[in-house]
Amino acid sequence: MKELTYAEEQVMQVLWRLEKGFLKDIVDAMPEPKPAYPTVSTVVRVLVKKEFIGHNTYGKVNEYYPLIKKDEYFKKHFKRIVTDFFGNSWQGFASSFANSDLTMKELEAIKSEIDKQIKKKKI
Repeated sequence: MKELTYAEEQVMQVLWRLEKGFLKDIVDAMPEPKPAYPTVSTVVRVLVKKEFIGHNTYGKVNEYYPLIKKDEYFKKHFKRIVTDFFGNSWQGFASSFANSDLTMKELEAIKSEIDKQIKKKKI
């Protein structure tokens, strides 16, 4: 799976949230300051070419929808982060939380979620 640029990721975040939409819908849903309509149009065309977005054509207008699920993209690129920044060490990644500015409550919530996943995998 190809990696998204920052601009492409912004458009995909909007489209994942909308699930489908016309170019005007995508531009309207972009955060402020909104990029120019032609800029979003160019990014959408690139995403279609990269096969991240599909479309249905109604006359001269296209309705766009994601071809890649958000969690699928996240999992793939999250693994790359662990590889690139933590030498493929999940323990190194996890220990970075203990050394961060997270509160005790946030660390306990992370631990609780990990404990749940451990229990699921033991079954």
